[in-house]
Amino acid sequence: EMESKVSEGGLNVTLTIRLLMHGKEVGSIIGKKGETVKKMREESGARINISEGNCPERIVTITGPTDAIFKAFAMIAYKFEEDITNSMSNSTATSKPPVTLRLVVPASQCGSLIGKGGSKIKEIRESTGAQVQVAGDMLPNSTERAVTISGTPDAIIQCVKQICVVMLESPPKGATIPYRPKPASTPVIFAGGQAYTIQGQYAIPHPDQLTKLHQLAMQQTPFTPLGQTTPAFPGRSLGSVAGKQWSSVVLPVPALTLFPCVCPGLDASPPASTHELTIPNDLIGCIIGRQGTKINEIRQMSGAQIKIANATEGSSERQITITGTPANISLAQYLINARLTSEVTGMGAL
Repeated sequence: EMESKVSEGGLNVTLTIRLLMHGKEVGSIIGKKGETVKKMREESGARINISEGNCPERIVTITGPTDAIFKAFAMIAYKFEEDITNSMSNSTATSKPPVTLRLVVPASQCGSLIGKGGSKIKEIRESTGAQVQVAGDMLPNSTERAVTISGTPDAIIQCVKQICVVMLESPPKGATIPYRPKPASTPVIFAGGQAYTIQGQYAIPHPDQLTKLHQLAMQQTPFTPLGQTTPAFPGRSLGSVAGKQWSSVVLPVPALTLFPCVCPGLDASPPASTHELTIPNDLIGCIIGRQGTKINEIRQMSGAQIKIANATEGSSERQITITGTPANISLAQYLINARLTSEVTGMGAL
């Protein structure tokens, strides 16, 4: 009964729905000079706020009466479908990917959304035709979980209506700590007691000296100078991961490549050399990333060529070959080590 009232817009309760979006999606919602979001606000009657900040992820908050929220969702879903159609006209893909939206829901409401033995979420999937998944873990530093909905725009709209009903029937219990996306982190390099961040091919002096990180870096042994062999990553003795044997933030960065303006008149492109690392098989995934995203990121940021040898039978390790200038190699090593450190210690990339 409540659902029919909600879907007819008769239940004029004010609701707030939070969405998690990537930068590209946010750009699509905002549109040129903010025209798209302005139109969405005017036509739906919902308040649409987009979190500030230079973050890879942003929170889009939609507030208003239920009918206004559904209109705003419909406009967002159709806009995303339009983006998918446009991107497909330039690609060879034949099957059209579904529209996907990520809701951020207080964890205390997720139980009602899943239902006893998964009964509610199954009912929502079957009656709307949308795929719905509730994340098992809470989003970092919050008491909220991501709920991913994918399907056709119409299926998504029906699905959001049903989720709103559940949220109205089962308000959050206790205080909710909202998820706040973190700003994009750029690698920091220390050379000559100064912190630098990498932007493109240049190292820019870091405005904040990051004393804490600097002290941490100073406690660790630097990389073996290039040209000498680096000790292989120590099998499973994870106690040494964040430090002494293999990893450090202190880099022997050749000034002339990363800071072109420092040494005018010198040959700015040192000859390419090759460096090899050995990584355990079970940690290679965190370096490659999903569909190679992480290794491609490391290649782009470091400017080095990185080849990962195929797994050989009976061996528990994989060989990584890095080719480039000493600076490229140093940066690639740093980025690989940062990935490993975050994987093993849960520290996050430094």
